[in-house]
Amino acid sequence: MMRRKTKRIKVGRLIIGGNTPVAIQSMLKTKTEFVSAALKEIEALDKAGCEILRLAIKDNKDILALKVIRTQTRMPLVADIHFDKNLALGAIEAGADKIRLNPGNIYKKNDIYEIICQAKRRHIPIRVGVNSGSIKSFGSQASRLRQSALLVKSALGYIRILEDFGFCDIVVSLKSSDIFETIKAYQKMAKLCDYPFHLGLTAAGPSRIGTIKSAISLGSLLCEGIGDTIRVSLTDTAAQEIRVAKDILNVLGLRKFSPEIISCPTCGRCRVDLIKIVKELQEKLSTLNFQASTRPMKLALMGCEVNGPGEAKEANIGIAFGKSEGLLFKKGKPVKKVPVEKCVDVLLEELSKIR
Repeated sequence: MMRRKTKRIKVGRLIIGGNTPVAIQSMLKTKTEFVSAALKEIEALDKAGCEILRLAIKDNKDILALKVIRTQTRMPLVADIHFDKNLALGAIEAGADKIRLNPGNIYKKNDIYEIICQAKRRHIPIRVGVNSGSIKSFGSQASRLRQSALLVKSALGYIRILEDFGFCDIVVSLKSSDIFETIKAYQKMAKLCDYPFHLGLTAAGPSRIGTIKSAISLGSLLCEGIGDTIRVSLTDTAAQEIRVAKDILNVLGLRKFSPEIISCPTCGRCRVDLIKIVKELQEKLSTLNFQASTRPMKLALMGCEVNGPGEAKEANIGIAFGKSEGLLFKKGKPVKKVPVEKCVDVLLEELSKIR
């Protein structure tokens, strides 16, 4: 797919935009002021694949904690600021790699100017993070505009203020809990600026439904080449957010974190416990280290001779099962028969030869 052309913006050690890989972001669930717990969560997120992390900065305790955290991790850190310009100034001084400002609650030009001056001095970008829950009022116009139009209008107005002060290291996000309004907002904004976009669906909900909503909204935009970083917002652990984000990028072919598993849903023709076998494969794959640059790989586990290997011929390696054994195939061509109890290990052994 053709990616939208954007400016390149540096966030800590990471470059986003300009056709760089779509980066995965999450937000610290631990209170920022609890440094030890925060560092433990950051370490876990780093291992899970998080590449940018946002932290809530709600008071001076959080600023002091950020200063310590900054010395203990290389993870690019984004300070999430609301209401108080002094928190932004303190976070910049404490070492934040990017500042997220909400146009709905930090909008006085003098305050914005002070933040910009410090951001310029430290060479860090600002995310214009518009949220449907705090869109700045536009008087009587608001009742006549769709939510997506309000999101865009709010972002454009804020961007103009930053640009008027000579600041252009900008990232934009336009988040709603409505998937259609979110998609429309980003589509419209994509035609109006060349700043990189941070994609997100705010308050997506519990894990299962939030995953579905995020896959639809973020996946739709990514298919259009829109999006430079993503955050899946779930009422769940941050590690689960990372897993879902990686899966979305993986199936779209934008990043390759692990082989894609092709498996049938099973039916009355299946004579093995395919669900158990697929779970075993997933668990063993999760322990292996796959580089994000690895070429696309597909592994297939098919329950019978009807849908495999024919329906999985695009897989690099696969097994189609009979009653007590499976047929190993590569690119749709039969190789050998394998006992059911050894099929996962054989599949992984064959994978190791071509990784």
